[in-house]
Amino acid sequence: MTNLPLPSPSPSRSFFTKLLHCTHHKNLKHAQTLHSQIIQTGSSSCPFIANPLVNLYAKCHRLTEAKLAFEEIKYKDAVSWNCLINAHSQLGGPQNSVSVMHLFRRMVKEANENDVYPNGHTFTGVFTAVPDLGKNPLGAGKQGHSLALAFGCGCDVYVGSSLVSMYCKLGLVCDARKVFDRMPERNSVTWVAMISGYAAQRLGGEAVRVFKLMVGVGEEGLNEFVLTSVLSAFAMPEFIASGKQIHCLGIKSGLLSVVAVGNAVVTMYGKCGSLDDAAKTFELLSGKNTISWSALITGFAQSGDSEKALEMFSKMNHSMVKPSEFTLVGVLNACSDIGATREGKQVHGSLVKLGFESQIYIRTAMVDMYAKCGCVADARKGFDFLQEPDIVLWTSMIGGYVQNGENEDALVLYGKMQIRGIFPNELTMASVLKACSSLAALEQGKQIHACVVKYGFSLEIPIGSALSSMYAKCGSLNDGNLVFRGMPTRDVISWNAMMSGLSQNGYGNEALELFEEMLSEGTKPDYVTFVNVLSACSHMGLVERGWIFFNMMSNEFHIVPRVEHYACMVDLLSRAGKLTEAKEFIESTPTEHGLCLWQILLSGCRNYRNYDLGAYAGEKLMELGSKESSAYVLLSSIYTVMGRRGDVERVRRMMNLLGLNKEPGCSWIEMKSQIHAFVAGDQMHPQDKQIRAEVQRLSKLITDEGYKPVFDLLSADLES
Repeated sequence: MTNLPLPSPSPSRSFFTKLLHCTHHKNLKHAQTLHSQIIQTGSSSCPFIANPLVNLYAKCHRLTEAKLAFEEIKYKDAVSWNCLINAHSQLGGPQNSVSVMHLFRRMVKEANENDVYPNGHTFTGVFTAVPDLGKNPLGAGKQGHSLALAFGCGCDVYVGSSLVSMYCKLGLVCDARKVFDRMPERNSVTWVAMISGYAAQRLGGEAVRVFKLMVGVGEEGLNEFVLTSVLSAFAMPEFIASGKQIHCLGIKSGLLSVVAVGNAVVTMYGKCGSLDDAAKTFELLSGKNTISWSALITGFAQSGDSEKALEMFSKMNHSMVKPSEFTLVGVLNACSDIGATREGKQVHGSLVKLGFESQIYIRTAMVDMYAKCGCVADARKGFDFLQEPDIVLWTSMIGGYVQNGENEDALVLYGKMQIRGIFPNELTMASVLKACSSLAALEQGKQIHACVVKYGFSLEIPIGSALSSMYAKCGSLNDGNLVFRGMPTRDVISWNAMMSGLSQNGYGNEALELFEEMLSEGTKPDYVTFVNVLSACSHMGLVERGWIFFNMMSNEFHIVPRVEHYACMVDLLSRAGKLTEAKEFIESTPTEHGLCLWQILLSGCRNYRNYDLGAYAGEKLMELGSKESSAYVLLSSIYTVMGRRGDVERVRRMMNLLGLNKEPGCSWIEMKSQIHAFVAGDQMHPQDKQIRAEVQRLSKLITDEGYKPVFDLLSADLES
């Protein structure tokens, strides 16, 4: 490189000193005045002056001015390039990462011309920028790695540390470990990067092993960054023992007094499900901040103790600690889990005041909260306010519709999502398939199945479960079984879906055989499993086996019977004609199940013409304040058959007093991808005349064949 004459020493040193002072204080206004003076003296092209000028603008985040100052340098050295490369790298983001790669390629290309080559500082900036590249970051990273070795920078500890960090952020912890193991020298940044990489991949055991290796070789002393990194690796209950050891080490080393370490300990206990330890640690923290409160609130919310999470949020407000957006996400999730609409709306008001409303993850949590609380209209308002192409937001809204039974709206919204070109994820497809299941929309379900194949989703959970359930509920059991058998792994939900489909479609024995297969494969049944099993027994009239399964549920699997199980048993006994036994069973169960169970017995009494017991069941329903119009209609019909006109009038008066009317029946059928709905007494269908004419034609045909309808007083309308 040609040696250039410097300006007179005194002005150069003066400019250099002043530039350093402006950089330290980030005094941009004074720096711009100084820059004008440098230009007037002709010193702007000298690296000795220009490099600090580039660095000054970079530190003030004025990259446009930094780039202009950089281009003014006639003979750029490595420092010139590194100032600008590292400035873009430190700011982060896809756009800055692209700028880093552009500058790096240009530097390498011009290296032979000006004899200026990349050094360790160059590669550190490059590797820091790689993970944010939107297009082929791995390819760029590996090319940079090769060049670092070619330029002799492979042994530099800073280059090695940034390489380890780069591979970890790209999810390639094996490649990161290879670099880590080959490094002749490591610093605390290296150890933190490797431990954090394992933590990010939920490889807690590997993170602990690296931590122990660090302590064993004694290369670096403990610091807060190492402790927080290893603590972040413990996110499951099986790591609680290791977490407690690190906690003790933090106390022993005196690092627990560092707020970040204390917060990491609280977070660790929360993620491992040890909320008592999390709360105790939180109370002992000397300097609680927003992160401390957020860690505990989120821990309670994620562990299912939503009431405690809301209680802690209330205490946080009383402590005058300002919540962060992460705190509010945790609180919104807690409101979602327990349907706390009032509290959720209060949190909504708080986040609006704090200016967080437009943030995508806040908006998504808010939409999810309103949907799970049953406020679908409010959820949709929040969704429409943002309308970002974020799949999590769209999935929350679609799932909200499905959860609240608005399945048609879910399918419509999914169609809009497709039109906008937003790529679905597994949860999106599972929610849409659930909508098809609820509507018994087989053709639409098949179209969604085609999309599942098109998008390359496998039959892993939850898509496999949702698909098999959809086919089973739509009566397409062969297709459901093919999907079920094609699933690489099956959880209890998958087994339940298939059993339910078989049971509901009259294949009770097959459902029970599937239950035995499930047990033989080691899958533990849940309460839904036994609902399906008992339902299968009911449809098959298997009373003895039903009792065996009912007792097995509590005796072998320690599942406390719910109202659904009691209902299945009453239905089983009623269908088998064991009405007195069903009555005695109801009277032996908890009283809160009464309404549902007496309703089932009443229907059984109608089928077996047991009017006395039917009247008894009906009176029990009236006594319990049933709001089901069908119960009053049936009881009135029973009294009519028994000739008890006074009781008929009494039941009718009670119906009028409660404002109950017989609800019209409704049925629907899907033809050529269109749903046709029919309501009793409704004449709104566009082909109503043709349908009625066909019904009359069929009625004449069956009458001509000798069919005679049997008039049943119990089926007569109350108004007749």
